Amino acid sequence: MNNFAETFPPGEFLRDELDARGWSQTELAEIIGRPVRLINEIIAGKKAITPETAIQLGDSLGTGPELWMNLESQFQLSKVRATDGLIARRAGLYGQFPVREMIKRGWIEGTKSVEVLEQQFRTFFNVDRLDAEIHFAHAAKKSEAQTPATMVQLAWLFRARRLATEMVMPAYSESTLRAALPRLSALLTAPEETRHVARILAECGVRFVVVEPIPGAKIDGACFWTANEQPVVALSLRLDRIDNFWFVLRHELEHVLCRHALEHGYILDQDIEGTAADQVNEEESIANAAAAEYCVSRDEMSGFVARVSPFFKEERVLLFAQRIGVHPGLVVGQLQRRLGRYDLFRKYQAKVRQFVTSSALTDGWGVVHTA
Repeated sequence: MNNFAETFPPGEFLRDELDARGWSQTELAEIIGRPVRLINEIIAGKKAITPETAIQLGDSLGTGPELWMNLESQFQLSKVRATDGLIARRAGLYGQFPVREMIKRGWIEGTKSVEVLEQQFRTFFNVDRLDAEIHFAHAAKKSEAQTPATMVQLAWLFRARRLATEMVMPAYSESTLRAALPRLSALLTAPEETRHVARILAECGVRFVVVEPIPGAKIDGACFWTANEQPVVALSLRLDRIDNFWFVLRHELEHVLCRHALEHGYILDQDIEGTAADQVNEEESIANAAAAEYCVSRDEMSGFVARVSPFFKEERVLLFAQRIGVHPGLVVGQLQRRLGRYDLFRKYQAKVRQFVTSSALTDGWGVVHTA
């Protein structure tokens, strides 16, 4: 609703004040020590009232400066075209979703139209209304994961699912996946061997995708199932290290083999290395144990630690890795976790991202996957 100040400039009120006192514009100008022209332009609505003028009018008319500044600000606001709530709606989107990150990655298209932007988010998250609760699970009867995902994490999950559903591959076979584990194990010797992972998993009916992590999400990986119950393993490669890659991959594959994510709709694994053992549930404990055993046998690792502790010399680590047939970085990763010494032999934690993404369906690091 328009108010009086939105219709009339402050000069109208100033004219009334002068008439009430019987003062002329010249007299007011003399009182406040300003040009008559200024008073004339204010009354005509051609000149705005500045803070200095507001103080002078307030002192001379006994009204205080606040009255004149308020009248001026209300009048100026009334002249600005209303936004029809568009700014508030855009602010709501930015407050709810990682808008800039999603536009930068090409997940949604940047646009000045709030209506188009809102529709893109409804489509991306598969909801009819933006104030509706966003569910990731395909089937309503399935519960969400124990700890609700943040909106940033949900955006990452939805993107991973979008990529996975575009893949064409044979039906999932648990027996084939179990039989493939030794083949995958043979790849533990060198970083470049990780380029074969995507192909081997595809042969088992496992959809493997890599999505660059969103800052702050702390996602290492996720396991979920498509509508026709085909498993998806999504990795972020947040930590570009050979030991982290194999640990997280085997961790997610254990969730697949145990069909854990079918019960919850999805399992989101975040900051795996930073989570204390007593803070994980049974399913995570099972996956962690399988991953650790896969990278370096628990018995082998315990024996090595018992033999060389407390002198973990570089030469001994390298010889041990060579004997059990894995890259030294995997031994280093297990040593760091056991001892809580994440500074040990870090130079052997080789990078693998370039090899993994060379064959896996990837979205991120400058590459935008389009349907």
